[in-house]
Amino acid sequence: MHESWQGVFGSYVNTSFMDLLRHEAPDLLLTRPGALPALPPAVEPHGMPGVPTATTILALRYAEGVIVAGDRQATEGYQVAHRRIEKVFKTDDYSAVAIAGAAGPAIEMARLFQTELEHYEKVEGDGLSLEGKANKLGQMIRMNLPMAMQGLVVVPIFAGYDLRRAEGRIFNYDVTGGRYEEADYAATGSGGKDARTTLKKLYRTDGARADALRWAAEALIDAAEEDVGTGGPDFIRGIFPTVKVITRDGFADVAEAEVRAQCEAVLAARRQGR
Repeated sequence: MHESWQGVFGSYVNTSFMDLLRHEAPDLLLTRPGALPALPPAVEPHGMPGVPTATTILALRYAEGVIVAGDRQATEGYQVAHRRIEKVFKTDDYSAVAIAGAAGPAIEMARLFQTELEHYEKVEGDGLSLEGKANKLGQMIRMNLPMAMQGLVVVPIFAGYDLRRAEGRIFNYDVTGGRYEEADYAATGSGGKDARTTLKKLYRTDGARADALRWAAEALIDAAEEDVGTGGPDFIRGIFPTVKVITRDGFADVAEAEVRAQCEAVLAARRQGR
């Protein structure tokens, strides 16, 4: 397969698009050395001015696959920077990545990850396994460590449907690129602790799709109530969490009307004391 790519990028052939960029156009990489000036030690990461931060994201398994969701708000310090930011990105037909942390580098990483998987498939003639994709994302997070030390932290969640094992799988990461597979659910970002607490109380391994959507909505609403950086459902502006599902049939968006209905059901139950 490599022979057909000989000469396309000079004499350079590699399955990694990131390595290709490093070789052919290093100026395009935000993670290159010197991309940002070093911050003085007294500047804390949260003190960086003008850097929008994407907050709460989560993923949970259910009977048919996995759900990935995130709120829509990005903040700059104590101000709302964006109310409709997208935090969940399709990476291929059977996987998705959700982003938390510095919004700009996080979105760039998600898009580069999409291209990385496409490049690998074109060069090799076959796609990576789901675990291979999770490992590749861990390498990209590790490459971002110099930026993270300057305050531009990116901590995503990767999830997908593993066709070989016929089940949904979830991978959580730390800032150094450490990869940890979660058996049932994961949540991170500024409201991640509150979302995890809610999922811990509600989650059942045999939950159906409707159950999983309800749990995700409730977890994000709880996070918004406790965390100033997380945006709750906004019925006036019509802003609701982003929710995606991945099953044996592939990646799919959950319609906004369905997400809205789940949020309304959660709040109606609370008004009735249930």
